[in-house]
Amino acid sequence: MPNLRIAQDAAADELLGRDPLALLIGMLLDQQFPMERAFGAPRLLADRLGVDQLDAARLAEMDGEELTRVFQGPPALHRYPGSMAGRAQELCRLLVERYDGRAENLWGDAPDGPALLERLTALPGFGAQKSKIFLALLGKQYGVAPPGWREAAGDYGQEGSRRSVADITGPESLAEVRAFKQEQKQAAKAAKQPAT
Repeated sequence: MPNLRIAQDAAADELLGRDPLALLIGMLLDQQFPMERAFGAPRLLADRLGVDQLDAARLAEMDGEELTRVFQGPPALHRYPGSMAGRAQELCRLLVERYDGRAENLWGDAPDGPALLERLTALPGFGAQKSKIFLALLGKQYGVAPPGWREAAGDYGQEGSRRSVADITGPESLAEVRAFKQEQKQAAKAAKQPAT
């Protein structure tokens, strides 16, 4: 079982390390929301449902309004609890339909990195960048390393990089990833400024 330190909370990180669905939902929620809270949300979700591990079939079958209430909290599991509850439910339904309700089946028989990346980009809420980041997270910290995964993950797959959640192994690396993201935002902002 991977010893993850993404949420910076022992109970949340323990769940992420042993429950692939929790990790997948954490990645789904890592959008317009603080990273630690996004990856801490699966633990809150499990607690609110009174379970020790998340179940895709149960989440897929839940009444949508009830699931939204669970996401609303307080505290809310995301900045946009209603839309993210719906997206999480879509994700779970897809897992039930295509992967026997098990997140690990997404990657368990993937022949190579490009094939796994293709599977990830087919998930609700997973665009190209999020899929590459999640592929890098699987390869760097979850022990899922099909041939060619680093290349398929692009820059996120680089050894020793500090670009994304895939590189967070504790408070120090979290600070390094945050600094990198700030630099990227500032560079993008500067590029938009008209030349004087």
